[in-house]
Amino acid sequence: MPNQKEEAADDSPADLPCLEKLDSPMGSPPTASLSSLMELENCVSNLSLAHEIVVNRDFCFKSKSPPTDSLEARVTEIAHQAFWDSVQDQLNSDPPNYNHVVILLQEVKAILQSLLMPSHIRLRSQMDEVLDMELIQQEVNHGALDLHRLAGYIINTMASLCAPVRDPQVTALRDLKDPVELLRGILHVLSLMKIDMVNFTMQCLRPHLLQQAMQYERAKFQQILDKQPASLDSTTAWLQAAASEQASGTPSADGQGPFNTTAVLNRAYMRLLNWDPQDQNYPETVLLDRARLDALGQQIQMLVLEASVLLLTSSQCGGAILSLQGFVGKLRQSVTALLDGSHTREADLKGALLGLGETVLQQVTEALSSQGGAALPGQNLHLLKGQISDLWKESNPVRALVGERVQGFLQAMLQDSPAKRSPELPSPLGLVNAELAKLGTAFGQIVHFNRTVFGPFYAPILRKLLFPPGEAEAGEDSLSAKGDPDNLR
Repeated sequence: MPNQKEEAADDSPADLPCLEKLDSPMGSPPTASLSSLMELENCVSNLSLAHEIVVNRDFCFKSKSPPTDSLEARVTEIAHQAFWDSVQDQLNSDPPNYNHVVILLQEVKAILQSLLMPSHIRLRSQMDEVLDMELIQQEVNHGALDLHRLAGYIINTMASLCAPVRDPQVTALRDLKDPVELLRGILHVLSLMKIDMVNFTMQCLRPHLLQQAMQYERAKFQQILDKQPASLDSTTAWLQAAASEQASGTPSADGQGPFNTTAVLNRAYMRLLNWDPQDQNYPETVLLDRARLDALGQQIQMLVLEASVLLLTSSQCGGAILSLQGFVGKLRQSVTALLDGSHTREADLKGALLGLGETVLQQVTEALSSQGGAALPGQNLHLLKGQISDLWKESNPVRALVGERVQGFLQAMLQDSPAKRSPELPSPLGLVNAELAKLGTAFGQIVHFNRTVFGPFYAPILRKLLFPPGEAEAGEDSLSAKGDPDNLR
């Protein structure tokens, strides 16, 4: 089961509020009270959790542990050790004091019951009989409590309920003889089993969550907007920039006019793949996906550089070299290894490409030699090295050409027509077609979900941006599906 690096909270869905008044007033919102700020923070947290569960298929809950060697970790360790030392002192007293033990056994029973399914009728009845707290208290009062017998039953029950991944940990509990270590180990494994159960339940409910997620996220964002009316300012600026670019005369990917809202939205989403990390005015409606979109943008930049190197190598060495067994795979591994992380800084990219040029020349020479082919003229090799080194410039003609092809590929992936969702790239760019299609699919899923959730928020903004006041009001009255930006064509 994959790990998730974020601690999450839970919340029940709210009724979908009215989405009519979406205009953001000018100026700063009034100073909010502490309680309203806490409500806003809770709303944002719940929205983030719901979005992550639906969008991230690898999402799962995990126990929260403070960073190793941190003050929080040290304080937690001291507090836990103090408690278990107290339990040990009670058991070592004469006669033994089982007050803490009884409380711990009651907690163990509660956790085990929470792991039971409705069909576990017999097991639930047996648990009530063996872990009868009144009977256990009577045994304590008469000095007849058999803690190891109860622990054995608890461990056997855990073994029947736990996920296979917990089998080794449950088995290890059988080797513990010290009562304190035994109880401590049982509670630790039970805490992991609780998280396993939550994750299992979440996966089972995922289809239902997908159905409800769009309305839930829309409702939560409306609550945020009610508390912070300026929460659409960056979104408005983002759409305004895309609309200005579209109106400047650049044709849209679908060939439709500059006032096509689908084209404007697609252009806006494409801009997110190259967003300046220093620009904090990220559109609020896409903020929960910023990390995913930034990662996609970086992967796409790497793919553009990789395709550019392949294109240059084919141009200088002949297309036949790309068909040599193992050459393309080895070359792509070198590109990935040498350029990984270097694209974020121009100086790093420049140095990495200089080293990559040397590596490509070496691999080309070795490949031709192994096939018994004639070595390339030194002039061609020198030119190839210089061309690869020159790719650090965004204005480089080869890099710009490949970038345009890749952008067109991604734009086609966003179109409504299924026939346009798998455009082919010309050789040798076709060598990265599978990876690009995978990135395009991931990008398209994020865009589709975002447009579906936030369509009612985008619609009034786009009306004001793309239509004169009179036409905007008329268009609003004639919408067959109010708030859907795709109806504003």
